[in-house]
Amino acid sequence: MSATKKLWTGLAVLLAVSFAVLLWIGGEIHRAAPPMPERVLTTDGRLIYTRADIETWRQVWQSIGGQQLGSIWGHGGYVAPDWTADWLHREAVATLDLWAERERRVGGYASLLPEHCGRYSACCS
Repeated sequence: MSATKKLWTGLAVLLAVSFAVLLWIGGEIHRAAPPMPERVLTTDGRLIYTRADIETWRQVWQSIGGQQLGSIWGHGGYVAPDWTADWLHREAVATLDLWAERERRVGGYASLLPEHCGRYSACCS
């Protein structure tokens, strides 16, 4: 058998084994998936939510990129939106608005003129 033929045979075996493992793991993940209830009730029988609600919530989560968080391979934190940074930014702007209104009685942080910045040197850059 020539060296080239051995390489092609090795590649074919590697691909076949790799895909067999992937199919087996995929089947195990599918079998171990949590059950999806048709409806969830309180102990006294009141309806909390249905399977349709779960599907709607899933679509909303996926529409904002949430499906990448907590992925099987654990790389979700690298590719999902950074909601922590967004929240911190909003919190910082809200705090600056409160400080600006308290001290200058103007329409908030964004409306401060350069001469009003004083302590908030970064606000007018």
